Amino acid sequence: MIPEPDFAQAPLRDPAKVMRLFRMGAFHPTRLSFMRTLIRRLNAEQAQVTRPLWEMNYEGFGRAVYSVDVSGYTYSLVAFSTPLAPENRTDRVIAEAWDSTFVLFDGVPTTEDLDRIEGNAPKQEAGRFSAKELILSRANKSVRLFAHVVDRLAAGEQPDADQIASIGYLMRTTAVYGNGKFGIADRVWFAGRPSMSGPFRAEMLTVWLIRGYTHDLVEHVAKARNPDAATLDPTLKRHLGIGNSTGLGMAPFLVNHPILLNNWMTVRETAFARVCAIETPDAEAVARFQSLLTRAQTHVADWNVPDERQQARTDQLREELAEIAARPLAAAYPWADLANASEQWSEEAQEVLVSLMLEPYGDLIDGLEDCMASDTETRLDPGMTVADLHDLLADKFDWALAVDFDDPEQQRKFWYASEEKLEPRIGDRYEEDGADLEEPLDIARDAQRLAAALDGADGGEIVARFLMAHPELRRITRRVQSIRWAPYSEIQDNLIGADCLPIDMLRCKLSFFGASKFDPKSDLWTRVTLFQGAPVFEDVSAMDADDWSFPVMGTVGD
Repeated sequence: MIPEPDFAQAPLRDPAKVMRLFRMGAFHPTRLSFMRTLIRRLNAEQAQVTRPLWEMNYEGFGRAVYSVDVSGYTYSLVAFSTPLAPENRTDRVIAEAWDSTFVLFDGVPTTEDLDRIEGNAPKQEAGRFSAKELILSRANKSVRLFAHVVDRLAAGEQPDADQIASIGYLMRTTAVYGNGKFGIADRVWFAGRPSMSGPFRAEMLTVWLIRGYTHDLVEHVAKARNPDAATLDPTLKRHLGIGNSTGLGMAPFLVNHPILLNNWMTVRETAFARVCAIETPDAEAVARFQSLLTRAQTHVADWNVPDERQQARTDQLREELAEIAARPLAAAYPWADLANASEQWSEEAQEVLVSLMLEPYGDLIDGLEDCMASDTETRLDPGMTVADLHDLLADKFDWALAVDFDDPEQQRKFWYASEEKLEPRIGDRYEEDGADLEEPLDIARDAQRLAAALDGADGGEIVARFLMAHPELRRITRRVQSIRWAPYSEIQDNLIGADCLPIDMLRCKLSFFGASKFDPKSDLWTRVTLFQGAPVFEDVSAMDADDWSFPVMGTVGD
């Protein structure tokens, strides 16, 4: 729980406004996103990355190890680069081969460890792993950009900046697995360590190390062709992040971890409320905001995608950012005034403003990142009366009770796990088989089932006795009761309706990771860029290590 502040704080935005998919699908990274908090930790500890092993042939195939000490522990990225035939190159989870595969190892691996891991990491899900392996990942090259960078460096020249800006990464990951999958370490094994207590901290460290590996690999291949090859210009290097292809596998997470979702949202909204309560900002904070607004305009101008829905939103955002830039800030409570005025603009613009307003106020909000993890889940209150549960449901789940499930379109979709990869999928109830294996993401429909049962129950009866007669409603009852102390725990939309867009769930979660340049390939999956503009190995200890929001070539960290 977030403690009561000893300073002014505006009211938090209503969950009924924030927890709608169309808004969650407009979120942008903030300074509280997990990539940003990781880099601040590395910067505070003056972390140094070493490369104790580099066994790569002239084509860039072989193995490497990168190690970094954080909070008294050493973590090592173990990387394997292997040939990949063009016909086997795919971003889909059903792939069985990749350009590079990785594990994040607890400590520094011995030769025996490396040999064992090398026999398993390239197999990914089919491999066998130990509790020393914390994270499992794989990545494919952006073949066109990787080849271009190699060619230019080998010729003693720098790669074309426009190509780097338009693509933004040399490799993209297609999975970053943690928390015990396929025999790797459960998160509880290391979550108590100071550097690993935040959500997805080990995953983010892995991706950041992979990014540095891609920089080294492209330079290695270039130098194998020509010993006098150029090295990447620091500005270009910093702009090369890591791509990521994310599909439905990520979407159910937000539904299945309601308290964690609540914590993420509560922290974000609390940070925003603290900033909105500032009556008279100092000149430095105002200048910082205006500088970042200009940078965000350039960043958005470079954000072009084939997806018509997102491109239309981006085009509108460009116009609205220009209007925001032209609007004078109020003399008193300027951030609250701007937040209120933003109602005239799109959700995309409103949420960009949230990100921009938080940036100048690290001293005020950065401590909130310690409240984002969760070791609890929904809780049952067996002593609550049926009448009180009925009232709570009517008050906080009115959005669910308003869905007309007599309309077949409101339950057209169903969620299930694929037999081959056990990955989440979504099907059409009226066109496809498998609805009998439906996963329980139909929260709105469950809420209506609970309402129907409560209508016929004795209001004075306690919930414990009610659930003895209706054990199938135990799960939804826990969720309803928990919303009293976790108000942001529910996505307030029908997740099985025909108009549900899972891409909005993906974008919400990815924004908390710190992803940018969202590039939807359908309603079901997207490409993004991770760590673009972030410090590289050489400068993670520099004073500017936290200045990389809304990255633009040549303006961040240079």
